[in-house]
Amino acid sequence: MKYLAEMTEEQTLAMYSGHPMGLFPSHKDAPRVVVTNGMVIPNYSKPDDWERFNALGVSQYGQMTAGSYMYIGPQGIVHGTTITVLNAGRKISKDGLGGKLFVTAGLGGMSGAQPKAGNIAGCVSITAEINPAATNKRHDQGWVDEVYSDLDKLMERVRKARQNKEVVSFAYQGNVVDLWEYLVEHDISVDLGSDQTSLHNPWAGGYYPVGLTLEESQRMMAEQPDLFKQKVEESLRRHVAAINKLTSKGMYFFDYGNAFLLEASRAGADIMKEDGTFRYPSYVQDIMGPMCFDYGFGPFRWVCTSGKPEDLDLSDNIAMNVLEEIARTAPAEIQQQMHDNITWIKGAKANHLVVGSQARILYADAEGRTRIASAFNKAIREGRISAPIVLGRDHHDVSGTDSPFRETSNIYDGSSFTADMAVQNCIGDSFRGATWVSLHNGGGVGWGEVINGGFGMVVDGSDDAERRLRSMLFWDVNNGISRRSWARNEGAVFAIKRAMETEPRLRVTLPNIADDSLIDGIF
Repeated sequence: MKYLAEMTEEQTLAMYSGHPMGLFPSHKDAPRVVVTNGMVIPNYSKPDDWERFNALGVSQYGQMTAGSYMYIGPQGIVHGTTITVLNAGRKISKDGLGGKLFVTAGLGGMSGAQPKAGNIAGCVSITAEINPAATNKRHDQGWVDEVYSDLDKLMERVRKARQNKEVVSFAYQGNVVDLWEYLVEHDISVDLGSDQTSLHNPWAGGYYPVGLTLEESQRMMAEQPDLFKQKVEESLRRHVAAINKLTSKGMYFFDYGNAFLLEASRAGADIMKEDGTFRYPSYVQDIMGPMCFDYGFGPFRWVCTSGKPEDLDLSDNIAMNVLEEIARTAPAEIQQQMHDNITWIKGAKANHLVVGSQARILYADAEGRTRIASAFNKAIREGRISAPIVLGRDHHDVSGTDSPFRETSNIYDGSSFTADMAVQNCIGDSFRGATWVSLHNGGGVGWGEVINGGFGMVVDGSDDAERRLRSMLFWDVNNGISRRSWARNEGAVFAIKRAMETEPRLRVTLPNIADDSLIDGIF
């Protein structure tokens, strides 16, 4: 904070894994802050390495938006989960989610968004949570409607809710494996299933094994870590076995980006197909990737620096008007995403999602982000919005993250294990106008499993801000679309061709689509 208070427009603060290395001479168009977290040599990027480096104080877990000063509270994950559940529902039914049952786990800092999102999406949901403190917190804040510790009573209540097509969220206070096995034993159908326990950190409290209380697990974790690991792996095998039985009867299950499939496979669970791939898709692989990211739609966000709710209300209205105008002439391929986000922004205030900063999030493509940002800049210049707005996005976005088991899981050309996109994005944002940029190792699926980055951009009503936002936001989205297009993703090919039509200076190498039958015939 001392450096930030003292710095000028011709200095840049370098942050090394939480350590303020210092202020260095730069220039007005350079980022004011450059953040790196967890940037270690690849051969030393395993979980045990992180424990050692963290203990030494020389590196830290990157995380995602929180590690680059763009965390806006739980609103971001609520919106992302709502979009995910809505689109998962469309994969199983064209009639909406009324009366459909969604079963998952986790009521913690990020996973606690699930029951709230289920309600916004319009389904019946059950979320299991082993920690009473987390359950009570979500219930007290109104994010989960009813809490049960008795599975018989819970299922009777669920039966009535489904029958009446109520929109209601239930918390099961207990272990998720007990819940899944109960559903199997009592032949209760489930429409959608997922999991958001913190399996990116399975040995240190991210996942609690069945058969142990919370307190017993915590004791074993500290005193008998090898035995605890064994119990977690046994639990994961049972967890997957129950899910497999329900999917065989029609449940649609997806990994929600928490390394569930990865850790279950490492535990020896029956989670793999004969060809060596996972039985179930990642939510990005099956839902968010082809439906959102390939078309350039991702989590755009902004923060009103005035801290005034009335500024946020006006920004919501501006964003809604921009999206409605774009939607009038938008191609059919993106109409559903436009409609979902117009609906979201119209109801954003009513859903009481602001915690702390006066911030908002919605999914938008490059055109939407640029036009919304430009409209904010104009409103600030005219004095209708009283102070600058900071633009940003979740790292979990079109271009911001390379993660083979999450953000880039729907890239099948072999490049899902490379990190050029995220690194290029950070570098490109830095000289196109970002106020700060960040690049991280770790976040969501774990240390060594992901490289991700983000930005912050201050718009203050100036012509300079207008120039910056138009240059940087276009790159920040289309970098990822071009990479997805080169991987032969149909939606991304469509989107990048459309982008080149609107911006003559953009020239992207398009893929040559081979005839699969011809290739197969050679071998």
